[in-house]
Amino acid sequence: MQRSPVGVVIATRDRSASLAVTLRHLRALPERPETVVADNASTDGTRAMLARDFPEVRVLALPANRGALARTDGVRALTTPYVAFSDDDSWWAPGALARAARLFDEHPRLGLLAAHTLVGPEQEPDPLDKVLADSPLGTATDLPGTQVLGFLACASVTRRTAYLDAGGFHPVLFFGGEETLLAYDLAARGWGVTHCPEVTAHHHPAPAPRTGRPAVQRRNELLTAWLRRPLPLALARTRDLAAEARRHPHARAALRGALARLPAALRARSPLPPHVENAARLLDGARPEARA
Repeated sequence: MQRSPVGVVIATRDRSASLAVTLRHLRALPERPETVVADNASTDGTRAMLARDFPEVRVLALPANRGALARTDGVRALTTPYVAFSDDDSWWAPGALARAARLFDEHPRLGLLAAHTLVGPEQEPDPLDKVLADSPLGTATDLPGTQVLGFLACASVTRRTAYLDAGGFHPVLFFGGEETLLAYDLAARGWGVTHCPEVTAHHHPAPAPRTGRPAVQRRNELLTAWLRRPLPLALARTRDLAAEARRHPHARAALRGALARLPAALRARSPLPPHVENAARLLDGARPEARA
């Protein structure tokens, strides 16, 4: 059987049951992709389950929780030209990875594509799909789909060289809303980031939201501004969050977290080139809440 040009990376921690469901779906794909699980120091028997039930899966047994950086460990472990990300509650539709590989083959500047995401047993489109499809950045003659500056990590496929060129997911953010910064960094290096609805992923998140996720996402939105956006904009967003923090616990937690990580963000600060900043401002003006 011909080796698939797309490998799959899954970062996981203490979710062995849902991870097993994901791996069964990936195992059944016609593409038979090589799969790497980067285990963020799970304590729930994840590694024993993998060794027993999925011996074909390569496991990176990380000694500590590296958050989204575990995905970069997985990308480095693969040698396939393209890498699809799944979470421990998401997987790819049959044929999706083959379609993604063709798009990358045909468009050498394509660095990352955001797939169409179907959520839950009802297979409802993720609301982000419409945000991505309606991106005001439009199309480019040398890229498929619609240009965006955001995506859902568990429904994305990247060119391995582009991902590593951009540095992967950023250590300052750790986890939660980390996609926009990577999209910025890919675009800053000339790579295209697009929404390609002909590629489909399935996402089955747990019904209950993860504790603290809204605060972490708000924290990382602010840190992304300090890392890449103009100083007046970063200052204005800090003032807005501080004002909101007087009334809302999530905002207070987000502000505390951002201030704790701000020195590291300032050390790593690298403003976007003008053409990417202009695109980011266009998206800000079109729909401030959007991640596209």
